[in-house]
Amino acid sequence: MSTYTLARSLGLGTVVVLVGACSSSAQPARTPSPGDVVATVGSASITLGQIDEKALEQPAASFGNMKLSQALYEARRAAADEIIGNLLLDQEAKRLGIDRAKLIQEQITQHATPVTEADVSAWYRGNPQRVQGATLDQVRAPITQLLQQERSGAARDTYLDTLKAKTAVRITLEPPRLAVSAGKSPSKGGANAQVEVIEFADFQCPFCLAASPTVKRVLETYGDRIRFVYRNYPLPNHPQAQPAAEAAQCANEQGKFWPYHDRLFAEAGKLMDADLKKAAVDLGLDAARFNSCVDEHRYKDVVEADQQAGNDAGVNGTPAFFINGRLLSGAQPFEAFKRVIDEELELKKR
Repeated sequence: MSTYTLARSLGLGTVVVLVGACSSSAQPARTPSPGDVVATVGSASITLGQIDEKALEQPAASFGNMKLSQALYEARRAAADEIIGNLLLDQEAKRLGIDRAKLIQEQITQHATPVTEADVSAWYRGNPQRVQGATLDQVRAPITQLLQQERSGAARDTYLDTLKAKTAVRITLEPPRLAVSAGKSPSKGGANAQVEVIEFADFQCPFCLAASPTVKRVLETYGDRIRFVYRNYPLPNHPQAQPAAEAAQCANEQGKFWPYHDRLFAEAGKLMDADLKKAAVDLGLDAARFNSCVDEHRYKDVVEADQQAGNDAGVNGTPAFFINGRLLSGAQPFEAFKRVIDEELELKKR
């Protein structure tokens, strides 16, 4: 299922996967032509012209404030995924001697988990910023439709994965990349990993908090195959974000950045000066050394340098993740990270 549109027409906002870039190759990028083959499904080829016929029908508003190169790649990638999926379904339907509609009904629609009233209520409670003050009765129908779309899409993806396991599928669309430096920022994972994930985040941002469990899952799944780097991007409308970022750097000075990072997200909202200093004590840091570091704003310049690096890379919100230079913006699901990381790992094998 495409992850960049979630019920715009229903007033629930748009979730967009942003992928930005700058080539890691020393060779200049070649301008692709409509006849270029950019994907294959078994022996069947898909050209850029076929992709663009569908991709360029997308409204620009679907891509928010993305850079044009990023929006074009996302439109093309979504179109490629749809064409590939339909081709796989048609091939399987032909093999079984049925039409695509019947195959979808039997293998996808019937396997999508039904949406219950409890599901709708839970989504409503968990997404207050998305409903913008509307009552549950006002948004029950669009939320139900949204959840149905998500579950149908998940069932479709699961089934397509079984078809892809039987048919070689390859996508050669080259994503745009941005040159983003990790600097000397705190990191974990493999020092020489083939995939580097750089996060720009804000300790007061609710979306960064929401992304934390997904980040943890990514780290547990890929281990030393990735290097994960944290950079600060405190937003001006979050007054406690800058002090918290500086405090985390003070914890890093004592080798406790990650425990401190986890503590701040675990106790969301406790970011006042006394909270920051208590967290250091609870984690066993040298309190006098930590407090002096915080009070004198020792790492103010480091935090501001992180912000500038984010600005240079086009970051305009948090969290923002750069996976080998490919921008994934917002609190995206694990599957969005997996898609990009797996693609990058596969590219390194070629």
